Amino acid sequence: MQTINPQENYEASKKAIGYVDRKQATQADYDRIGFMSGLEVHQQLATKEKLFCRCPAGIFQKPDEFDAELLRHMRPTLSEMGEYDGTALMEFKTRKNIVYRIAHRTACTYEVDDTPPFPINPEALQYALEIALASKLKIVGEVHITRKQYLDGSIPTGFQRTAILGIDGEIQLKNKKVRLIQLSVEEDACREVSDIGHTRVYRTDRLGMPLIETVTYPEMVNPDEVEEACNYIRFLNRSTGRVRTGIGAGREDVNVSCTGGTRIEVKGVSHTKWIPEVTHVECFRQWALLAIREQLKARISKENWKMNYMELNPKEFHFYFDPITDAIKRGEKMYAVNLPQFAGLLSHFTQPGHPFYSEFADRLKVIACLERPNMATSEDLEDVVSRSVFEKAAKVLNAGDNDAQIIFWAPEDDVKTALETIEERALMAFDGVPQETRKALTDGTTIFERVLPGADRMYPDTDSAPIPLTNDYIEELRKNVPDAVADRYVQLVQWGVPQDCFKYIFTHNLFPIIKKIATELDYNPKFVGTLFGQRLKHWHGQYGRIPFCTCRLFDMFAFLKQEGIDKAIASDMLEEMFIYPNAELSQLARLAGYEKMSKQEIEALYNEAAGGFEPYRTHSSENDKRNSALGKVRRKALGNAAFTELATK
Repeated sequence: MQTINPQENYEASKKAIGYVDRKQATQADYDRIGFMSGLEVHQQLATKEKLFCRCPAGIFQKPDEFDAELLRHMRPTLSEMGEYDGTALMEFKTRKNIVYRIAHRTACTYEVDDTPPFPINPEALQYALEIALASKLKIVGEVHITRKQYLDGSIPTGFQRTAILGIDGEIQLKNKKVRLIQLSVEEDACREVSDIGHTRVYRTDRLGMPLIETVTYPEMVNPDEVEEACNYIRFLNRSTGRVRTGIGAGREDVNVSCTGGTRIEVKGVSHTKWIPEVTHVECFRQWALLAIREQLKARISKENWKMNYMELNPKEFHFYFDPITDAIKRGEKMYAVNLPQFAGLLSHFTQPGHPFYSEFADRLKVIACLERPNMATSEDLEDVVSRSVFEKAAKVLNAGDNDAQIIFWAPEDDVKTALETIEERALMAFDGVPQETRKALTDGTTIFERVLPGADRMYPDTDSAPIPLTNDYIEELRKNVPDAVADRYVQLVQWGVPQDCFKYIFTHNLFPIIKKIATELDYNPKFVGTLFGQRLKHWHGQYGRIPFCTCRLFDMFAFLKQEGIDKAIASDMLEEMFIYPNAELSQLARLAGYEKMSKQEIEALYNEAAGGFEPYRTHSSENDKRNSALGKVRRKALGNAAFTELATK
């Protein structure tokens, strides 16, 4: 058994593959490893009802708020070709109890597959087609509903009904165009409540809600381009006013690969700002796995590799790690596994803080349902099992000097699956990057979620008839298509709105309001855009949410125009609008301190304040005196044009 310093080995392997932190990475680094990424952007539609039933959409329940529970299990069946789906087999291995918590006001018998689907929600179809047109996609002549397998239990039927509405579109980024493969309308899945051991719990309030999925070609060559493309699609969707916003309403999956790797789908990227780190780390993870493959193949062939294992008697070993001692008390089994020729590979870098052995632990959690921590290795970065224990286990296993060992603990019923899982992942190391779906974590790293579904996971839905789309209908919808996001960007630049305001304006679809205020009320769009992108954003962050319809922003400027109140009071009124969202505009103006005053009254107040100025430093200037006086007058005179005139002299 080799003496390996895991921490030194981890750092050396990290350096050997040329890993760099994202903030230090250059395009040359991404070109070196062949970074390639595409996107699948999901956005819920703001419809009143769900997609294939008449249950209300957008009503959410608390995790413990439900009227019934439904229990189901995964059982794979042979396809027409006489084959089993790999994802179905993996889920079957888990022996999961899938529990659905159902609330009567948000679900019906369709959700649990006891009733055929209703005709597709026409409102959802309209909204999705409008967004497809805005995405410059070629609209299909006939909508065909298909079934897409969903075998993780998140949809009780085991499949998601979906329909492609447009193909071959494009979006315009700052420096390039990115092509769109397609846009589909589909039903959302359940919301996961928990996944512990052999029980996974979902609630069905979100199930069946209409959402769109926009899919790009893998044409982004660095993480920042992926984020930019995602933002563009999100802004485009929001520009139509047809989508829901807020937590959970939009989600992104990123597809990442490197030269020699494979397409890995990373799911659960809930925030766009996560995308650069997630894609950066995932690409280098694949690069690291390819390096591990080369080292392993230089030592032994896949055909000649065979692991061995044995059950350990806890009384013969000294374990002090609490999770192990607790497992022993519960009567769980302890096993030692020998991985021939894996010395120095288990502690090889794959992700920041995650050596290669994390890949085994992740799969034990998902497939064998062993909650973490579920194993220890002879190359752990932090010692949880003493080296003497591994030396003893290695001797019993007849391990060679170039071997590595894993010790895991599990209930007896899960031991067989755990052993199969470890062997399967070790054999995958000979091939490089296994095809799988991974889940994003907040720090940018990812964990194994399930094997990647096959290409044949979609098939026609025999319960739904095709829906023809006439040219007249499409042309009528085209009238609702908003300006392109790229054109709006150019317009903001021409208006002189600071660029640090753009993201907030696009995120909350404020461009149409700015344009309307500028054209109908003749306010300077630079002032309005800056006010929204800075002050509205500030109050939004201060109070946590916008508690009023953004249409009130236009109403506020219309009120100021009608009453002859100076626009300088708008920022103060915005704060009051957050505090009193239902107050009348005249009341908000008074709360902001507005009092109608003549020019003479304002000048008298100013002169009085200036005359009573007390220097606060030895060499106070006339400018200090003026600013102090204006500050005192502002409290009473803000909103009067005469005060603005005085303040800008």
